[in-house]
Amino acid sequence: MFEYIWLVPLFPLIGFLVIFFNFRRLKGVTAGVLASIMVFIPFVISLFFFFGLMNGAEAKTVELFSWISFNKLSIPFSFLIDRLSGLMLLIVTGVGFLIHVYSIGYMKEDAGFNRFFSYMNLFVFFMLLLVLGSNYLILFIGWEGVGLCSYLLIGFWFKNQEFNNAAKKAFIMNRIGDLGFLLALFMLIHQFGTLNFAEIFSKSSAIPVGTFSITMITLLLFAGAVGKSAQIPLFTWLPDAMAGPTPVSALIHAATMVTAGVYMVARSNLLFVLAPVTLMTISVIGIATALMAGSIALFQNDIKKILAYSTVSQLGLMFVALGSGAFTGAMFHLTTHAFFKALLFLAAGSVIHALHGEQDIRKMGGLKDRIPVTFWLFIIGSLAISGIPPFAGFFSKDMILIGAFHSGYVLWVLSVAAALMTAFYMFRLLFIVFWGKAAVAADPKHPVHESPKSMTIPMSVLAVLSIIGGFIGVPALLGGSDRIQVFLAPLFSSSEAFLKHGAEVSESSEILLMTIPLLLILGVIFLAWSFYVKNRNIEQEEPERSFLGNLLYRKFYVDELYDTIVQKPVAGLSTFFHDTIEVKVIDRFVNQTGNLVVWIGKNIRYMQTGNVGAYLFFMVISIILILVLNLFK
Repeated sequence: MFEYIWLVPLFPLIGFLVIFFNFRRLKGVTAGVLASIMVFIPFVISLFFFFGLMNGAEAKTVELFSWISFNKLSIPFSFLIDRLSGLMLLIVTGVGFLIHVYSIGYMKEDAGFNRFFSYMNLFVFFMLLLVLGSNYLILFIGWEGVGLCSYLLIGFWFKNQEFNNAAKKAFIMNRIGDLGFLLALFMLIHQFGTLNFAEIFSKSSAIPVGTFSITMITLLLFAGAVGKSAQIPLFTWLPDAMAGPTPVSALIHAATMVTAGVYMVARSNLLFVLAPVTLMTISVIGIATALMAGSIALFQNDIKKILAYSTVSQLGLMFVALGSGAFTGAMFHLTTHAFFKALLFLAAGSVIHALHGEQDIRKMGGLKDRIPVTFWLFIIGSLAISGIPPFAGFFSKDMILIGAFHSGYVLWVLSVAAALMTAFYMFRLLFIVFWGKAAVAADPKHPVHESPKSMTIPMSVLAVLSIIGGFIGVPALLGGSDRIQVFLAPLFSSSEAFLKHGAEVSESSEILLMTIPLLLILGVIFLAWSFYVKNRNIEQEEPERSFLGNLLYRKFYVDELYDTIVQKPVAGLSTFFHDTIEVKVIDRFVNQTGNLVVWIGKNIRYMQTGNVGAYLFFMVISIILILVLNLFK
């Protein structure tokens, strides 16, 4: 049934090659339509495979060819289709297709239209390699490939030097994490003699919990996830990545690439449960990131950066779930987050499109009657991410909070605090942008207008998914069958049972764990409404910030700190090596060597007199010297 899984990544690759090598020939929206089709076909194929898995089809490894064979190490180029990769395939191709269609309208007037869609198809290809790989090396190829595409798309408008700097920042910070991933691969080969998932996971069952080598391997793998999924301390690249076009932010920096770290840890759950230190580290970094990014988002004024910090915060909650052993909860929230965060980014893009490039929310306002479709779609996304039932985020966030509760009251309280921040900054954004007096002056030449159907239809589909997506994980308490838990049980049930040690939350406790955060979130939304709508504190908000407000507005001065302790010392060291070692030592040595050769040539040339008698004299003298030397020898 799964023998043709290779067709899934093949179509986006073909789309990239056709568009890239013909981007000057393709006219109109041809490239956009072709790129969208090349993602839609894999979506249909993935849907077929997904239903097969739901109906009980066994996971299968499909080997395409023998790739690396050295000594006892054998790494085939093969794909693994199981329930986890099947779920990720639907997210990547389904959400990817909707964003491709949206991009046709959003990027229609851009001079780089064809180049944009070639990069987007290439990204989808590498993301599919990442989720389909049956070993860590193929996963790593996809991992590096999406990093390359992220660099190309963040710096897509390369005539702006700030955008180029943002692209370089993302690329370099991801390389830091990727070094950890690469070291983990070498340790896996040393420990297990292979990089194939099946062999590693089967051999790991014989390894005692807390073994130093497994702890180091998992910490290094997590280092890779920290870079890719923008966790502390490698999170500052993601907000700057908003320099790219909005569809890029929706696809790469909200729905797919940044969730690769979550997917990788979930895929490796059998290794991570053997390393309690790593799991604790994941929980601590996850909750710290969720709280830090959430608090920063409270004071930002760029519509895309608010959503960027929101993404960092939500990723932090996913890592809290992973560190707590709630692997299903992490994947569930990854799925629902792809729906509502892609919707929010695309809706933000619709606002930016309507206001002809404006991104500062202080210069917006009163848009709910001028772009009503975008307004209602933004409300749906905000309700979903805030965790209001029956929207998707309610069920997935509830699963994360229960997982955090298993790890202790403190982690649960902090996770609830992060959820409350989410509700406040999202409704602050909603009220400032769509309520109040319009801050944008009417311009007859550039009127505020609703986005075309090519943009609103994909957003509407994502809105529907944001409403109904959570019903795949309705708990038994609410009359559901928790289908995603059942679907992913073959992959996670043993790990989750091992980490919970048989502890189960009672029905009354589960009701409290569900009700208390919900009531608090509703209270926070009411607080935001009172402040920004009822009391009309929208225009010219916060003319003078407190110390804490300024600290959050300046993002805890993390960029300035990195600039002081990393960028400036490295730049100074580079200048020293260039001016002193390179110019005064190496260059001088090379130049003097060349000058010596020239000097020798200049002086030796006088020996070439052209006089045959002189040449005979030198020859005789040379023969005599050779004879004398041989005699003494």
